[in-house]
Amino acid sequence: MSENSSSGLAYWKANLKLVAVLLAIWAIVPFGLGILFRPLLSGISIGGTDLGFWIAQQGSIYVFLILIFYYAWRMNKLDREFDVHED
Repeated sequence: MSENSSSGLAYWKANLKLVAVLLAIWAIVPFGLGILFRPLLSGISIGGTDLGFWIAQQGSIYVFLILIFYYAWRMNKLDREFDVHED
């Protein structure tokens, strides 16, 4: 295996690992906090409703937006690390 193909393989492995972690976070936040742990969060109020409901309805969207910006930032860093960035 050449150095270029092993570098490409390492790049895609890092990319897929990043995507898997971010998708797991995106799935866990609304499901875990919005459904599973909602009874524990019912005493905390945000916007006139309990925190668990708020996370399930609004918080998951905010988490998704944060993950999009983090993904873009991290991919730019990965692109530079593996020298595949655009100038």
